Formats: sequence, C-alpha cells, structure tokens
Amino acid sequence: MAVQTDSYDIMAQKVIQEHRKIKWFQLRRLLKRKAAFLSLIILVLAVVTALFAPWIAPYPEQGQGSVNLEHRLQPPSLNYVLGTDVYGRDLLSRVIWGGRISLFGGACIVFFAALIGVPLGLWAGYNEGISGAVISRVVELFLSFPSTLIAMAISILIGAGWFTAIIALIIPWWPWYTRLVQGEVLSIKQTLYVEAAQMLGYGKLYIIFRHLLPNIMTPVMVMILLDLGPAIIAIGLLSFIGLGTQPPMADWGLMVWEGAPNILSEWWISIVPGCAMFMVVIAFNIFGDALKDIFDSKG
Repeated sequence: MAVQTDSYDIMAQKVIQEHRKIKWFQLRRLLKRKAAFLSLIILVLAVVTALFAPWIAPYPEQGQGSVNLEHRLQPPSLNYVLGTDVYGRDLLSRVIWGGRISLFGGACIVFFAALIGVPLGLWAGYNEGISGAVISRVVELFLSFPSTLIAMAISILIGAGWFTAIIALIIPWWPWYTRLVQGEVLSIKQTLYVEAAQMLGYGKLYIIFRHLLPNIMTPVMVMILLDLGPAIIAIGLLSFIGLGTQPPMADWGLMVWEGAPNILSEWWISIVPGCAMFMVVIAFNIFGDALKDIFDSKG
C-alpha cells in the first residue's frame, strides 16, 4: 500500500510540475509582445515612483497636503512641470503621492478578496455537502447586486475614509474569486490523481492543498492582475464622490474631483491625475490580457 501511495503522489506531482513548466515556458513569449512589454514598463515605473515618492517628488511636503497659496492655479512651467492645484500644491508631487494611495489601495482590495475567496472556492468546489451549498448561495446573493453599490452603501454606513473604502470594496469583491476557483475545482477534481488520492483515504484538506490549490493558482494570478485596474477605478470612484480618501491626502480620484470645478479654465488639475489613472489601468488590462492569452494557449 505504501508503494502504491507513493506512486500516486509522484504521478500527481509530475503532472503539477509539468503543468507549471509548460505555462512558465510559454510566459517567455510575453516579453515578445510589444504592447505587453510597454505595459509592464509603465507598471514598473508607477510602482517604483510610488514606493520612492519621498525622494522622487519635487515637493514632497506638498504631495502630502501642505498648501502653497502663493502659487495656486499655476499652469505647467519649469518650476511646476505639471502645474499647481487650487491650493498651490505641485501636481507632479501630488500625482506621485496619489499613486501610493491608489496602487496600494487597489492591491489591498484584490489581495484580501483573493485571500477570502480562494479558500472558500476550494472548499465549495470540492465539498458537495451543506457547507459547500451555503457558500454557493452566499456567493450568488452577493453577485446579484452591483459591487459598487454595495461598497457605497457600506461606506455610508461605516463612514468615509480610505481604509473604510478598502473594506467596503473587499466585501463585494471576494465572491468573484470564490466563483472562479469553485469552477476550476469542479473540473480538476475529476482527474485521475485526485480520484486516486480519494480512494487511498487522504483527507479533504490534504487533497485541497496538495493537489487542487497548485493547479488553480494560474487563473487566480491572472484574475488578480486583471482586477487591479478595476480596483483602482473603484477606490478612485469612492474618493471622487466623497466616500473614499479624504483631503489633504492625495488620491487620483480625489484629485480629479478637486479639479472638476475648474475643468474649463485650469484643465490640468483634473486631466493630469485622470491620465495617470487611465495609463495605469490600461497597462494592467493589456498586461493581464496578454498573460491570460499566454496561459490559455495550447502551443
């Protein structure tokens, strides 16, 4: 029995390793796609500037909210490359610091949504009992309502703020990961090595984490990457309507709202952070789509 058990374990691990080898070999083709490579460069630059904002921003104190009324509403110039806002703050510094808030907020949303949704999806997909059915019904309940409306309602109930906006968006976001993982598990659990592990008497948790989890990580990783753009837009939307980041913190959505009253005369106040958000979101979408095509390809 021990020899048979070891042989099934070896077979399962070979399948998983071969699966990973094929996928990551195909990943090299990603760098040959010009649009995906350009998107990757934009994302790396955005992350690096956000991480090193205190050293990169020309006026770090203004990026954090310090006012400079003597130079308010200045158009782009040598001293202020992207101009200043209604409080005289350097827009380049504000955009760099706003990237910290927007990128980190979007990453928190998708990370914790996956952290909640993936284990629940694994259990609901593998276990056909009452607990799996309950998880499925809860997921269907959440997915029957628009995520943004749920987040807005939660933000109104618990109060506006950057942290509460993230919590409010995580709550309706995790069911999408549960639904994805559940569907993947329903197909994977019919494979030979999973059925062999069941016949050999392995426990559910062993099978889930040993055989199922490694095989669903690729679609989860792709979904996380594709979700980062919508998550940034969602947290920016809450900030735009006053339910997210509060002044004087810098947030791309909040900055667009601050410049909205002067959009016709001082256009740069809204256009600059709006373009920053647009470029990053498009880069996430292009890179995520390319990654999905690479992983889905058979050749």
